Amino acid sequence: MFRTHFKRELTAYAHGELPADVAARVARHLNSCRACGREYEDVTLGIRLAEQMRPAAAPPALWDGIEAELLRQQRQTKPARDASLPAPRLGSVFATRRNRLAFAALILTVAFGSVALVAYRRATRPAWEVTSLEGTPRVDAAAVKGTGRLAVGKWLETDGASRARLQVADIGQVEVEPDTRVRLVETKLTEHRLELERGRISARIWAPPRLFYVNTPSAVAEDLGCAYTLEVDGAGRSLLRVTHGWVALVLEGRESVVPAGAACATQPGTGPGTPFFEDAPEALVTALARFDFDRGGRDALRVVLAEARVRDTLTLWHLLPRVEPAERARVYERLAALAPPPEGVTREGVLALDREMLGAWKEQLDPVWVQESFPAVRRAWRQLWNFKK
Repeated sequence: MFRTHFKRELTAYAHGELPADVAARVARHLNSCRACGREYEDVTLGIRLAEQMRPAAAPPALWDGIEAELLRQQRQTKPARDASLPAPRLGSVFATRRNRLAFAALILTVAFGSVALVAYRRATRPAWEVTSLEGTPRVDAAAVKGTGRLAVGKWLETDGASRARLQVADIGQVEVEPDTRVRLVETKLTEHRLELERGRISARIWAPPRLFYVNTPSAVAEDLGCAYTLEVDGAGRSLLRVTHGWVALVLEGRESVVPAGAACATQPGTGPGTPFFEDAPEALVTALARFDFDRGGRDALRVVLAEARVRDTLTLWHLLPRVEPAERARVYERLAALAPPPEGVTREGVLALDREMLGAWKEQLDPVWVQESFPAVRRAWRQLWNFKK
């Protein structure tokens, strides 16, 4: 096994109780481990529910009624006592009664908790607040003047002279640029989802990973705690640019994980392309587009390998499962030359696409990608902090 999981640390991580270095390792791990990601979602959901519940004292008459009913049932079911037997000790009777009361209290606690959960879910906002920033955005046929509401299933549209801002429940905001059409698909504790049919949005999310999603015609953008822009053209192609954190683009098992400072294109029929840093050599970016979407094949791959820098190991790592088996060795050799694999990750295992080995190599490469992107990440954090204030 090459991956260390952090399930025991997730509660402390959610409460901000871990040392900075450990918290950083957990955050990187959550970006790539779906099992721990699901566990973390459960932890944060429990925390949110606990924060919403308020203790309340049961009325005295309720406990009196429970006690009376328990005594009545005890008298009905108690067999006649043999006079030759010693009388039962008071402590024994009290213990039995106490246990029954405790059990009844447990049932009431579960019942009250269920009612609180239902009440909380009903109280969760079924719509997002819309603020007009310029011009006259529209929700379906209704013009938004000042502020309005976007309910589940409804479309928000901007024309060439209008812009709007969406409040994503309590986890972030989305700015909707001109000539854009978006629909609110879902909003609940564990999932907030938009559909971007065309146009451009800018999202800033300050929540745990995988709570905010955006559907496009050619991929789904999964937030991993980030700020990014996403645009879709008339043909359904999209371009993602990440300014903070990470975003995953996913479609039918094909996934591209995009860190701050990087971009990734998608196309109907193909799904997510291969991510690349925006300061990558122009020849690499052009050749990568040909490889992903124009059947550039071996010629395009040769240019990508020749132009790749240490930072472009992001691109090479994603290419490993996407190239033909005959070309995979070339990608491996170039990637290993730029960033040697960690101990235990073998050439044979990588060429066979061993998931554990690929994951271990990615975990080693993650700090390289983040370190190389540090100035951009620092700027994004400052912008995000100012935005939240």
